[in-house]
Amino acid sequence: MFEIGLPAKSGVSGGIVSIAPGKCGIGVFSPLLDTAGNSIRGQLATAYLSRVLGLNIFASAAHSRQKGLV
Repeated sequence: MFEIGLPAKSGVSGGIVSIAPGKCGIGVFSPLLDTAGNSIRGQLATAYLSRVLGLNIFASAAHSRQKGLV
């Protein structure tokens, strides 16, 4: 949650479901898992979408403008 900025739940099958409250939900699947049992590519895809779409719930508007996201 703190790295990507969205609450999420993963399963040992390689699926990750995350939600941007009041905006959207994201579901990803990739069976290649890390040592903690989380999908490696799923984490990368979710982080990318969170960053590009400005979904990080911890980012302030000022921080987003500095990074050129808004």
